[in-house]
Amino acid sequence: WWRGNCKRIQSDIQKMNGKIDVGFVGDSITARWKPDSETWQKYWGKYKAVNMGIGGDATQNVLFRLKNGQLDNYQARVFVVMIGTNNCWGQPVPADVAAGVKAILDLIQAKQPKAKILLLSILPVGDKPNPGRAPRAAINELISKFQGGQVHYMDISAKFLEPDGTISKDVMPDALHLGPKGYEIWSEAIKDKVKELLGETKAP
Repeated sequence: WWRGNCKRIQSDIQKMNGKIDVGFVGDSITARWKPDSETWQKYWGKYKAVNMGIGGDATQNVLFRLKNGQLDNYQARVFVVMIGTNNCWGQPVPADVAAGVKAILDLIQAKQPKAKILLLSILPVGDKPNPGRAPRAAINELISKFQGGQVHYMDISAKFLEPDGTISKDVMPDALHLGPKGYEIWSEAIKDKVKELLGETKAP
């Protein structure tokens, strides 16, 4: 199943004929954002955009597949990276998870030196405030320090929360994965930054 998804991504990359505008790198939160969905088409349909997410992936899984073909034989303009929530089950060590994210950023920069990277925060989990949010917040604090040069960081986690810290089922039906409204929130949060990184608009 996992290797089949790797082949799917390779096939989608090959369809772009050597040029990608935006590559979305991540886990199931990214993978479930189907390119034929209304939200994807609304925001990214005009671009040569590729969904490079696979369900269940942790940082080490992404690192493996990026080392083994998914950064080769094309030129990307922007990568949007959101990864790490699957490293947070159990008793995670935030510094270790952040180190995994850093390894991914370093590899992208080594293999795609012309590409810009939009690094996103890990999203909150649970329909109500809970202990599982703490390590994710700690990781976000650590990875925010990776900003610089081609790497740009955005913490979009608060945008998915209600004022009382809860998460609506319209946003995250299972309190982890996004529904259509959640993907709308994600897109609205990053669309201007992506346009800036693509050179379509100037930085404010």
